[in-house]
Formats: sequence, C-alpha cells, structure tokens
Amino acid sequence: MKIEHLQGLISAPFTPFDSHGKLDVSLIPPYYAFLKRNGITGAFINGSTGEGVSISVEEKKAVAQAWADCSNHDTDFKVMVFLGGTCLTDCIDLAQHAYEIGLYAVSLTAPFYFKPGNVDTLAEICIKVGESVPNMPLYYYHIPVLTGVNIPMYDLVRALDGKLPNFAGVKYTHEDFMDFQSCMSYENGKFDMLWGRDENMLSALVLGAKGAVGSTFNYAAPLYYDLIDAFNNNDLVKARALQQKSIDMIRFLGKYGGISVGKAYMKLVGHDLGGFRLPVKNMSAEQFELFKKDVAGLNFDTFKSK
Repeated sequence: MKIEHLQGLISAPFTPFDSHGKLDVSLIPPYYAFLKRNGITGAFINGSTGEGVSISVEEKKAVAQAWADCSNHDTDFKVMVFLGGTCLTDCIDLAQHAYEIGLYAVSLTAPFYFKPGNVDTLAEICIKVGESVPNMPLYYYHIPVLTGVNIPMYDLVRALDGKLPNFAGVKYTHEDFMDFQSCMSYENGKFDMLWGRDENMLSALVLGAKGAVGSTFNYAAPLYYDLIDAFNNNDLVKARALQQKSIDMIRFLGKYGGISVGKAYMKLVGHDLGGFRLPVKNMSAEQFELFKKDVAGLNFDTFKSK
C-alpha cells in the first residue's frame, strides 16, 4: 500500500447529542459543511474529543455512517475513525465496518486497562487489527496522558515496518519532540506523522510536520492556518504570537472544566452539539455566561471559524 502523507488541519469532531443526551446524527452534515468552509481537510471521528470511549459500538457505527454519507464523495476530505483499544474484537468489528462504508482510515490506541508491557505486545495488537482491513490505512493513536502507555513511537514504527503493510503512521498526541522527530526521520520519512497537540503546533512545524489533528481546529481553524502561513513565510514573531493566542484560548478549557468546554466554543460559532456524557462534567449556565465574557477578551471573533 502506498502511504499518503496527509496535510493541513484535520478536525477531531465532537459527537453531537440532543438535549436529552441522545445521539443526533442529523447534525453531522451541517457540521461537515462548516468544517469544509473553514478549510479543514479531514476528520478524526470517535476519538477523545468525540467521546469514543463513552459511546456504544452501535453509536460509533451510526456516527461513522453519518460522516460517510455526507463526505464520501469528497476526495479532498479524509475521514479516519478511532476504534478504541480495550476490546480487540470490537476494534476489528468497527474497522471492518469502516472499510465497508468507505471511510479512509482507522486508528487505535493501546489498551489502557490491561496495558501492553512492551513494544512487541503493542505491535502484535496493531497487527491483529490492521490485518482485518488489509486494504485500509491504519494509524496508531499515541496519547499516553490518557492511556498510561508511553512506549516510544520510534520503537513501534520499527517494530511494525515490514510486518504490517497497511500501517500508515501515528497520530502523535504527546510532547516528546525527540521521539517525534526520530519517527519523522525514519527511513527518509516513510510514515505519516500527524501532530496532535494544538498548543505547541509551532514546534512540530519546525520539525517538518505537515498534517495535524486537533479539537480546537473545529472552532478556530483560521488561527492555525494563519500560524502555518506565518511559519512558512519565516515570520516567526507573528507565528509565536499566534501560537500564544492558541495557548490562551486552550487555557480556558482548564479553567472551565476541560474537554467539554470545546462544545461551549462550538456554541459560540453557531453549532449546539449538546453536552458531554459522564464522567465528563459540563459547565453550568452561569459558568457559560462568564466563559463568553472571557472568550470575548481574546478577540475570539477575529480568528474563529465561520
């Protein structure tokens, strides 16, 4: 399989729920159109931002089908589906479903309850799932802050090279730049390394990253495309200022409750996708009003997606 190196901003979409917490896939077609309008080149669905670990297998399939229905005609928009990691039977079932409905790629992470103790075990897991969809790219999702599995990706890349032909690369959501650069350089850039930390994208651009997956791209894509343009034009003063603007925006996630705050930002750009499911807490109506005032202080309207 020829490995494609994806470029641009790939959104990690939120899973839309109604006011009762039920899945509402009718919101996905306008969501896709909104992302396209803002230059987004793909979607990483059912991941951390999409609450993939909090929705059922049936719901994951419904989300995947809805994204396939509205985007499969679009060769410039790649949809990658996160499979999970704790139950390999479910991962294989979801991978085969993704292939059957025509999505671009699948991704899995390390099991985070019974954790793999070494790189060979992790590679075996990837191979088992990848071999179930041999004609579909498979990406490993490296996010040790949530999985507790911090095996160097350079070791995993070497362990899978030549053993899993459809292994495409890594969605790298970690701050180990030495490891990331080693993966980028492996075999003259053989594998596709997608950056996954919005708040330090500039550092990844310096190392040669061309594609990134992030949650804040949902509602602030213009900010990041301006950052990329500034970097490409060697205007590092502007690029650093824009990265700081990203950091300031992301700080509010911590101030108002974490990952669920992303859906509050989505309300500010005209897309009410409901709340997050437990155990993630949502902000109160009073907190939302305070949040809106804080966000206005960032001049959010000057760089938000529209």
